[in-house]
Amino acid sequence: QVQLVESGGGLVQAGGSLRLSCTASGSIFGFNVLGWYRQAPGKQRELVALITSAGGTNYADSVKGRFTISRDNAKNTVFLQMNSLKPEDTAVYYCKTGTPASNGSWGQGTQVTVSS
Repeated sequence: QVQLVESGGGLVQAGGSLRLSCTASGSIFGFNVLGWYRQAPGKQRELVALITSAGGTNYADSVKGRFTISRDNAKNTVFLQMNSLKPEDTAVYYCKTGTPASNGSWGQGTQVTVSS
């Protein structure tokens, strides 16, 4: 099973930007769907964004227009560009292979903290 490692999290002020990366130990070419999720303290993990092998994307309403998901199959990496960050975006961000309902691989997560 492929292993995923997220990076790029940190502390940023409201209105700032971060770019998260998720690098796989093997090829991501065969994964039709890759996604970013997040879990805030005391809340359930939620879907943030998905990207298909054809480049189609889907976003949670709360991040539309602010976040952009992309993938680089040659680098086995999925990215999440986060702009206009808000305190409510504070969470641990995870990447995952496959659809939300599938038994895919998860990374260990990267903390994003947005101060007001």
